[in-house]
Amino acid sequence: MSSKGLTLAVTAIFATAIASAAATTAAIYHFAPPQPAETASAPAPADFDQRVHAYLVNNPEVLLDVQVALQQKQVDEQQAQASEVIAQNQDKLYLPAYDGVMGNPDGDITVVEFFDYNCGYCRRALSDMDDIIANNDDVRFVLKEIPVLGPESEAAQRISYAFFKAAPDKYEDFHRALMGSGSRATEATARAVAASLGVDDLAIDKAIADYPAEEALQEHFGLAGALGVSGTPSYIVGDVMLPGAVGADRIQETIDNIRACGKGVCS
Repeated sequence: MSSKGLTLAVTAIFATAIASAAATTAAIYHFAPPQPAETASAPAPADFDQRVHAYLVNNPEVLLDVQVALQQKQVDEQQAQASEVIAQNQDKLYLPAYDGVMGNPDGDITVVEFFDYNCGYCRRALSDMDDIIANNDDVRFVLKEIPVLGPESEAAQRISYAFFKAAPDKYEDFHRALMGSGSRATEATARAVAASLGVDDLAIDKAIADYPAEEALQEHFGLAGALGVSGTPSYIVGDVMLPGAVGADRIQETIDNIRACGKGVCS
């Protein structure tokens, strides 16, 4: 954008802010601001653009403030959309038909994690989940796999889902082993982990035939799209979405808020 275009854009933002402030003041003090006799706006001074440009050059932090405000607005809008989707999809999120559960299966507070076995951030976030489970005996983790990192992730997901159906009582061990393996998750590595836990290829193949993964994938990607999930890991805690590898402390803070006020963010 040219300097003149940037100047005009920022000028428009300032004008909107000033108009909003004027309207708010009028509403608070119950008076109407004076109206101009003519509807046409007075022309700006001839050097107006130059003066605004000079101000911005001398005060560049203003542009950072505008950028921060815009980013916060986008975050707030995404959170509002996510909260609405969460409210409309309680069963799919918290009473899942397709997902493994870790922690206390009867816990009062549920953390939903969207993940991919080949996501490096997800692998590092495994310790965050362990910390939360260790320090909160009323929390359950619902694990929703969205294989977004290519064909190998998709193949590993099909084995993972088949294992979950074939041996649900061993799914936690499978999840930890594949997520913590340090090697790329593929069909072969997922089958190897399954075999190490006593679920051989014959059992996996039967589960794949009996329980195709398409329905699970359709539900998971549908929820992720509606929530605005743009990467893994992403979390749902109560009525709040936490995008990205936010860490155990941020998840714990949201859990504590739910205990305190029933919401992820207490006013």
